[in-house]
Amino acid sequence: MDNLKEMEVELLEARKAEIANEIEAPDADLDALKEEARAIKEELESRKAEEAKKVEIRNAVATGQGETKEKIPTEERKVPTMEEIRNSKEYIEAYANYVKTEKDAECRALLSENATNGTVPVPEFVYDVVKTAWEREGITSRIRKAYLKGNLKVGFEISADGAVIHTEGGDAINPENLVLGVVELVPQTIKKAVQLSDEILDMRAEDFLRYIYDELTYRIAKKIADEMIVKIEACGTVSTTTCPSVAKITSTTVSLGLIASALAQLSDEAANPVIMMNKQTYANFKAAQYAANFAADPFEGLPVLFNNSITAFSAATTGVTYAIVGDLDHGALANFPNGDSIQFKFDDLSLKKQDLVEILGREPVALGVVAPQAFCKIVK
Repeated sequence: MDNLKEMEVELLEARKAEIANEIEAPDADLDALKEEARAIKEELESRKAEEAKKVEIRNAVATGQGETKEKIPTEERKVPTMEEIRNSKEYIEAYANYVKTEKDAECRALLSENATNGTVPVPEFVYDVVKTAWEREGITSRIRKAYLKGNLKVGFEISADGAVIHTEGGDAINPENLVLGVVELVPQTIKKAVQLSDEILDMRAEDFLRYIYDELTYRIAKKIADEMIVKIEACGTVSTTTCPSVAKITSTTVSLGLIASALAQLSDEAANPVIMMNKQTYANFKAAQYAANFAADPFEGLPVLFNNSITAFSAATTGVTYAIVGDLDHGALANFPNGDSIQFKFDDLSLKKQDLVEILGREPVALGVVAPQAFCKIVK
């Protein structure tokens, strides 16, 4: 906290937002975070007071207060903000060249000394591109996210006594019998390489960055969704000390009441369930609905998220999952230790004879099921 006075207001506000996320971590140092939040608040208030004082002095001078012997003309030089720099055409061009060459000198020359914070920040518009790309993937967009460094341990309840009604003057209640488990989320790097015509080199800088961030972020988001499905399918029906339980129902036919049966297996905390399935399985459910003359909605009004890494009903063998019902926000967690902006490596030499360039995107992320009975697998 010693360097708070050297930080820009934007960075102080960003750190406040990070603290709000960090206090939710099971192993968070709440006292240290509270003290840091207090110090940031005092620094921001101090700056507001200082600015107010400056405004008061300017107003006094403007209205002729005080004795002014001579008015000396001065030229006020406006220093561009970090946001203005990162929105400038010059910085966008420099950043596009940095992605292509991995040489960041041009970017750093445009940034103020205290703005880089050890890294080369992306142009401002990229944040919206990345956000949109994450949201395009229905499953990944609903998974709860964290941004904590290193491995993340998340506790979950295996079993516990419920609350009781206590009558005044009655016997003391018995202590709760609580059994906890811990899921450890270990980051792994997801990579995606795309090969593109070298005509991409001729694209305008903004178009180039917009395309690669959108394309590779979406591809990595899709892989995260596929891996989350694998994690859910791997969980057993009984919680262990390292893995929460996932319910299971078995059905060799697709019926109108199947999704309702799966919903019945979820915990009370799974309040916003969705349905995940292959598009071919979706067609089987619709066929059952048509055959029943639309007597009922087989999906119970829930959102259906398509993922073709889930085996289709027609291809599933005994014991294989062909649909999943559950709450991704409650039962799943993705931790991005380096944030959710994709890092790139650009190669325009290896495939130059084919007139191609290769762009490799990489994103460290840790995934896990973190709550019991948040999901129910439907298996054949």
